[in-house]
Amino acid sequence: MAQRLGRSTLRLDYGPSVEGFAAIGGKMEREGPLAEEFDLTQEDTSFGESTWEKAESRMQRTALDRALSKAGVCPADVDVVFAGDLLNQCVSSTYGLRELGIPFLGLYGACSTMAESLAMAALFLEGGLAERAAAVTSSHFCSAERQFRFPLEYGGQRPPSAQWTATAAGAVIVGKPGKGPRIRHVTVGSIVDLGITDANNMGAAMAPAAAATIGTFLRESRTAPDSYDRIFTGDLGAVGRDLLLELLERENISISARHEDCGLLLYDREKQDVHAGASGCGCSASVLCAHILPRLVSGEWKNVLFAATGALMSPTLVQQGESIPGIAHLIHISSGEER
Repeated sequence: MAQRLGRSTLRLDYGPSVEGFAAIGGKMEREGPLAEEFDLTQEDTSFGESTWEKAESRMQRTALDRALSKAGVCPADVDVVFAGDLLNQCVSSTYGLRELGIPFLGLYGACSTMAESLAMAALFLEGGLAERAAAVTSSHFCSAERQFRFPLEYGGQRPPSAQWTATAAGAVIVGKPGKGPRIRHVTVGSIVDLGITDANNMGAAMAPAAAATIGTFLRESRTAPDSYDRIFTGDLGAVGRDLLLELLERENISISARHEDCGLLLYDREKQDVHAGASGCGCSASVLCAHILPRLVSGEWKNVLFAATGALMSPTLVQQGESIPGIAHLIHISSGEER
């Protein structure tokens, strides 16, 4: 059973295992530094579909199919799937997974959704509510631009603080404790809002939440940054990463030697026009499944913190002058039996 270490952190004594995982990407991801680590990338970002929204659904379904295949199980073996995306009513998830017949719980945590869905999957197993669960999320540059900013045809200019929404999806199958990476702790983040109103500066909006969640986990778990091989944040980008490190330094917490940000790993900012880096649900999801989990499987890393970050914004409320709340959820994953 899970043990509460504080208000936000749960220690999972059962420690569910990751049985399978997969990352799917589009054209920009195909041209990025992690391209060879993806299960599949497509030059055609429509994925053979007639709309961007359908393309994202196809991408998410493909990611889950690949993860199931790598785990050696079928949809009937999964008790529940937790899935979400950036679009209204999470339509990429509902339309993409509707034919599988798996009990479905849709989630919205903006770009933190991969950590949120993985946390829920692990907690369901820890509590004996399921024997196998799936966590899936995705984003698509074109569908996100249409909903949150402008249609692509508008050709709007982006400021240096803006980030490029990843066209990517990730899926993880979580099962009983086994040989795969184990989920050891979950820290549920609280909403943090320091008054950022610039919708083109997601990193600044999310960094305070990331700092709060990481600081909370370290205090409640009574561990130090050097207990972990890597500490990953979701998609703060260049602006948000600097702010995160500064905020933690104010609390006498230094993670710079072990910190990496998924938004700075997915693309080559020198060669690809992505400004401050990557964002979107699919950013942290694909980096987790393409880059992080394989290194835990191989034993290269023993303990990793994965803190996906999200800006809980609405275009309507931003246009009304509202600030942008941030959220970050954290997962501690170990390699096999390592704690």
